Amino acid sequence: MNINEAIDKQKIGSFQAIVVILGFFIIMADGLDVVIMGFIAPQLREEWGVSPQMLGVLFSAALLAQVFGAAISGPLADRFGRKVVVLSSLAWFGGGTAAAAFATDATTLILLRFIAGLGLGAALPNTITLVSEYVPRRAQSFLVNVATCGFTVGAACGGLVAAWIIPAFGWRGVLVFGGVFPLLVALGSIIWLPESIGFLLARNGDQARARRLVQRLGIDVPETTILTLLASEKEAAGPVRTLLLPRYRFGSIMLWLSYFVVLFAVYLLSSWLPTLIKDGGGYTVSDAAIAAAMFQVGGPAGVLAIGWLMDRNSKTLVIGTALLAGAVMMIGVTQIETNFVMLCVAAALIGFCLNGSAVGMNALAAAFYPTTARATGVSWMTGFGRAGATLSAIAGGLLLGWGWKADAVFSVLSIPVLVCVLAMLLFGRHERRRTETPGLSVASGPADGDGLSSALATINKERAR
Repeated sequence: MNINEAIDKQKIGSFQAIVVILGFFIIMADGLDVVIMGFIAPQLREEWGVSPQMLGVLFSAALLAQVFGAAISGPLADRFGRKVVVLSSLAWFGGGTAAAAFATDATTLILLRFIAGLGLGAALPNTITLVSEYVPRRAQSFLVNVATCGFTVGAACGGLVAAWIIPAFGWRGVLVFGGVFPLLVALGSIIWLPESIGFLLARNGDQARARRLVQRLGIDVPETTILTLLASEKEAAGPVRTLLLPRYRFGSIMLWLSYFVVLFAVYLLSSWLPTLIKDGGGYTVSDAAIAAAMFQVGGPAGVLAIGWLMDRNSKTLVIGTALLAGAVMMIGVTQIETNFVMLCVAAALIGFCLNGSAVGMNALAAAFYPTTARATGVSWMTGFGRAGATLSAIAGGLLLGWGWKADAVFSVLSIPVLVCVLAMLLFGRHERRRTETPGLSVASGPADGDGLSSALATINKERAR
């Protein structure tokens, strides 16, 4: 039985729903801890006298660590399993965040945030990989995006939690909560989160364990049935080498470039949009906060809508169109900056396009890479994106220091976004050629080392004769 085809033919059941829901909560814990320092920053300035420059370093420490966490965790997940890496990441950043509650100075806090960031970089891409391997391709993009919405929900809940905890327990209480929550999610995941069936078959051929998981999907598997993967899902090269093989190299570069630019734009606007609107348009602090909030409001709607469209159309065409619309709206902001209502609408649409495209690229990468290198492919793309996010914090400060206003920032930022549109179109063209060219998308030779795939192919050829 080919497990890829069996999952694609099966209706989405309760077991798969559990995987998506657990993925949502894992990514929710990740989103909460990524932004948690922003909610306690005012108290740190008041209690410790932390300078704005030191706060910038504090914010960047976890982002920088996520680059390394993502790069390291992908190959580990392709070697040892998705579940063990996801659980380890939850324990790692949960423990690091809880430990930060006991820091006595800014330097120690920065070090602990860097340590926690290593785990934060591993959680999201490997959770996305695991979810993508349990859902049918006809709904893969949408369900992966549903799980990824947990990041936005976690970030939003962080603000509500901080508003409740800080008056009663101070800023340290917020960090304790941010550490305990992922540890509780990890305990639930130990019980209910399954290992990837594809990983079990691709790496160690654990037929008995894979069969039990397949039966939980509602698929009847006789004891004599051998479970297999599509030939294109097995790659003999190591996971890192696979990303650079001729059939994946160009696509990898396009994904890295696009994700770097899109997260650079998303994080720059998320961090600096209130200041840009206030200084550039002459609005009050409250008005600027409302307009910036609309950017975040548009995000979840874009994530779900773009995921739904990706399952029904060309994935790259949907993402490319969304990025093009976002770039056009960014250019249009220069013409409506003085109209507050139109500015809010534009901010929501830009958030819809950019956030939706960023999350959609996770689903795109999960569908692009084979099982044996999927975690590495998604994680490395995430690492490049986190690098862009880290640089956005520095770039935003420089632009403000140079006296740039909102209209100039939006105009210049639209240029690399337009480059991403071209990158997505080229990626789509390359993917069509890769899948249409015989032998280009299929690994040569048996990848599992036992000759099973080769033997089955030979039997089928003899039967055909």
